[in-house]
Amino acid sequence: MVDIKLVNKVSDELKKHQVTVATAESCTGGLLAHTLTNVSGSSEYFDQGVISYSNKAKQDVLGVPEEVLKKYGAVSKQVAELMAQAIRQRASVDYGLATTGIAGPTGGTKDKPVGLVFIAIATKDSVVVKRFLFSRDRLANKESTCTATLELLLDLLSREKS
Repeated sequence: MVDIKLVNKVSDELKKHQVTVATAESCTGGLLAHTLTNVSGSSEYFDQGVISYSNKAKQDVLGVPEEVLKKYGAVSKQVAELMAQAIRQRASVDYGLATTGIAGPTGGTKDKPVGLVFIAIATKDSVVVKRFLFSRDRLANKESTCTATLELLLDLLSREKS
C-alpha cells in the first residue's frame, strides 16, 4: 500500500500551488489515479485518468504512434514521454503523469526484465522520464511505481514552485 503520508503531502502541495494533474497508466492499471483520489478534496487537482494498458489503447486514446511502439516497445522512455505529453495536452492540465512497465511475474525478457518501469511527468515546458527496476512481485511493482511517481511529482513541485 502506498504511504498515505506521501499521498497527503502531494495533495497538499497540488492544492497549495493550484495545479492540476491527469494520469496515463499502463502497468499500474489505474492504481495511480486511485491513490491520488484517496484524499478528500482531490477534485481540486485531479482531472482524469486513462488506463492505456494495450498498445491499441496507447495509440487510440493517447495518440502514441504505432512506429514508436514497434521501434522501442511499450515499455520504453520514448513511450512514457509521449503518454505523459498526450494526457497533459488532452486533459489541459499542468502535469501529465505516465507509467509503463512490466509488472510481472511474467512478460519479462533479458533486455526488459520484470520490474522494469518508466515514469514520465510532463509540464508545459519539459518532460522528466525516470527508469526504475523494481522486484518480481506484481502488486509490489505497481505500488512501488505509484510511490516513485508521487515522489517524482513532489520533487518537481518543490523545484518548480519554490
